[in-house]
Amino acid sequence: MTTIAQLEAPEARDAGRLAAELDIRTHAWIDGKPVEALSGESFPRINPATGVEFARVAACDSADVDAAVRGARASFEAGVWAHAAPRQRKKVLMRFAELIEENADELALLETLDMGKPIRDARSVDVPLAAQCISYYGEAIDKVYDEVAPTDRNAVVMVVREPLGVVAAVVPWNFPLLMASWKIGPALATGNSVVLKPAEQSPLTALRLGELAAEAGLPDGVLQIVPGFGETAGQALGRHGDVDMVTFTGSTEVGKLFLRYSGETNMKRIALECGGKSPHVVLPDADLDAAATGIAWGVFYNQGEVCNAGSRLLVHDDVKDDLLERIVKVSERIQPGDPLNPKTRMGAIVDRTQLDRVLGYIESGRSEGAELHLGGSRVLEETGGLFVEPTIFDAVSNDMTIAREEIFGPVLSTIGFDAEEEALRIANDTVYGLAAAVWTNDVGKAHRYARALRAGVVWVNTFDAGDITSPFGGFKQSGFGRDKSIHALDKFTDLKAIWINVG
Repeated sequence: MTTIAQLEAPEARDAGRLAAELDIRTHAWIDGKPVEALSGESFPRINPATGVEFARVAACDSADVDAAVRGARASFEAGVWAHAAPRQRKKVLMRFAELIEENADELALLETLDMGKPIRDARSVDVPLAAQCISYYGEAIDKVYDEVAPTDRNAVVMVVREPLGVVAAVVPWNFPLLMASWKIGPALATGNSVVLKPAEQSPLTALRLGELAAEAGLPDGVLQIVPGFGETAGQALGRHGDVDMVTFTGSTEVGKLFLRYSGETNMKRIALECGGKSPHVVLPDADLDAAATGIAWGVFYNQGEVCNAGSRLLVHDDVKDDLLERIVKVSERIQPGDPLNPKTRMGAIVDRTQLDRVLGYIESGRSEGAELHLGGSRVLEETGGLFVEPTIFDAVSNDMTIAREEIFGPVLSTIGFDAEEEALRIANDTVYGLAAAVWTNDVGKAHRYARALRAGVVWVNTFDAGDITSPFGGFKQSGFGRDKSIHALDKFTDLKAIWINVG
C-alpha cells in the first residue's frame, strides 16, 4: 500500500491506482463480520477531487438496521461487554487506539479519497486525534467513580452509573473518522453496544473501524456499522423501538428529525451537535496579524466544511480594511489543490450537492448586495474535481442569507461595527450557538465578551483550539449534550440510586 511519505512523488498520487491498491471495505459490519445489504443494493463512492467512481458500498436500509440493532441488543443483554471488568474494557479500547495509529496511512488515504480533505490533514490531524480519543476514554474507564449519598446512619445509598443499552451513533461526512471516535469512544467506555451509521458521502473509514475493533478484542455485536442513506438507515435508527439513544452530529434540520422520531416512538435519548454560524468579534486593540491567521484558517480549513467554522467576521470599522488585507494575504497560502499532494492545504468539496449549495450561497451574497472581496468561483474544473476558492464578502448585513444560514463551505461574511455593544448584539443575533471568538488585548473586555457570547465554546485570541479534555457542543439550535472530555460520559449512562437499609 502507498504510504503518506511516498505521496511526495507526483506519480504516486494517481487516485485510481491508489484506490486499486487499497483493500477497501464496502460491506456493513454486523455481529463481527462483513455482510452485504439484505437488499443487495449498493451506492457509489466518487472521489470528489476527480469525479471518478472508485468503490460501491452496501446500501443498508431498515431491514439491515433491524438486524444490527438485534445483534447489539443481544450483546448488551448477554453482558459480554457491559459486564466485563473495567480493566478488560480498558485493555480493549487501548489496543483499539493503537491499531488506529498503526493503520494511520491507510485510514488517511481512505478519508482523502472518500471526502476530499487534504492528505496532510487526514494523516496529521484526523487519525491521531481519533486514536487519542479512543485511548482517552479507555483510560477513563477505571478512573471514574460512583457515589455514596450523604444519608443518615441507618441507610447506605449508592449512586451508580449504568450504560443505557443500545446507542445509535449517526455521524457526518466532514470529519468521518474523528466524529465516529467522539461517539463510540465514550459510548463503549461506559459499557453500551453501538450501532454506527456513517454518512453516505464518507463511509469507508468507519467500515475499517469495525475490523480494527474486532482485532482489538471487542466482542461480536458490540460495534455494528451500517452504511446507508439518512432517509433510510438513519431514519430507521431514529425510529427503532429497541434503540435507547441516538447521538448525532450534523445539520440542525436533521437533528430536529431525530427529535421527532424519538417523540413518535420510544422517547429514546437524543444528543445533538448541529449547525453553527460562529462569529469572530475583533475589537480595535486586537493583534491583527494573529486575528487574520485565526480567521482565515477558521473558515477555510477543511474547505470550510466545519460545523464551528468562523464564518461571520464582526470587526470594528477602524481596523476592518487593514484586517481584511491581512486575511487575504493569509488566504493566499490556503488554495485548493490535489488532496493527495502533501503540500495541499485545501481540498475538494465533498460532492456535487454540496458544491451547488456553496456556489448558490455565493450567488445569494452577490444578489443581496454584499461586496465580493475575494474569490467567489469554482476552480480547477479541468480536473473533474469539485473545488471552490477561498471567498470573502464585505459590506454584509446580519439579515443577509450568507450571514444567517450555515454554508458549510469556504465563505466568510464581514460585518462592520462602530460600537462594541453593537458587536455583541450582532454576534448573538443567530439561531445558532456552537462557537465564537473574541480578539482583544484588554483582559477585562475579553472576559466580559466571553461570558456574554451565547455559544458552547468561546475562544479568546485564538480559534478552534482544544483537545480531548475540553467539552464541545452548542447552545440554542446548535444542539445539546457534549462531546469530548469526561463530561461526554454522562450522556451515555443513567443514574441509579440503590437504597440499602442498615438500621
